[in-house]
Amino acid sequence: MLRTYGPSCDGSLIEATAEKIPDTAAWVDLEEPTAEEEALVERCIRMDVPTESEMAEIEPSSRLYERDGALYMTVSVLYGVQDGEPTTTPISFVLTDNRLVTVRYATPKPVHAFAEHARRDPGLVKDAPTALVRMLDAIIDRLADELENVSRDIEETSARIFHKNVDERRIPAARLTALLTRIGRTQTLLTKIRYSAVSTIRMLSFLSATNRVHEAAQTELRHHLTSLGADAISLSEHASFLSDNVTFLLDASLGLISIEQNAAMKLFSWAAVVFLPPTLIAGIYGMNFHYFPELNWHYGYAISLGLMFASAIGPYLYFKKRGWI
Repeated sequence: MLRTYGPSCDGSLIEATAEKIPDTAAWVDLEEPTAEEEALVERCIRMDVPTESEMAEIEPSSRLYERDGALYMTVSVLYGVQDGEPTTTPISFVLTDNRLVTVRYATPKPVHAFAEHARRDPGLVKDAPTALVRMLDAIIDRLADELENVSRDIEETSARIFHKNVDERRIPAARLTALLTRIGRTQTLLTKIRYSAVSTIRMLSFLSATNRVHEAAQTELRHHLTSLGADAISLSEHASFLSDNVTFLLDASLGLISIEQNAAMKLFSWAAVVFLPPTLIAGIYGMNFHYFPELNWHYGYAISLGLMFASAIGPYLYFKKRGWI
């Protein structure tokens, strides 16, 4: 699908699913383009449009380069968070003198939000550089929003693990499975956020180093790119910090599992020690030998019961005194 965005003469928005790209269109958006749409855009901008296989490349030389005066930049954008399957999808930006062309095979939320904002405020797409930095701003803002959500989720998980009531820390198997799954999914989301932030940082660094940005008339653009770069770096560092917190929570959860297992094994251990002497006595006097010295004792039964009770209560009191149980 091909869409074009740009202000008209009276300041309103020109948007079209076009067979012909309007001359005033500053942003040309290609979503899962057909061969005919790619050919139309290439004729319009007189540049090649990146293919899906080229967008999948991860080498900087394949994602960030300049050709015939046009800047080709591919960034990985966070996608699928609301569906519960966070991933990243590549979006290619082709910046020419008067147009910005985006090529994508998914619709991340910040791109959709930016398109909606452009419909309400055509000034966001008054020219190609403005459209580019505003869209990058939307992408970075989206990463910041997701990091805030992750931070709240980590706080909730931490409060559950380190509950002030000790009994509340004992986690049944079903809740424990859900807790570990939640921690794992949080870590996956943080990995995708950090990957997207690093990809954005690389793109901003490349764009900031180009000759076009250093022209005298692009002072505002340089300032905006510097601000975006600082924001992206901060988000990447914050994602790393949250990732360390998630790792700590995972270690704490596994520690609780170990404590519960040790407590269970401790219970079985002292129970075995307590009941071992009575079992030994019962085993001895339960033997059926013909010559048994105590067999004719009048009080033999009572004495054996007393021995078994004493041999059981003795280790129990000893363990209790030592604080082992």
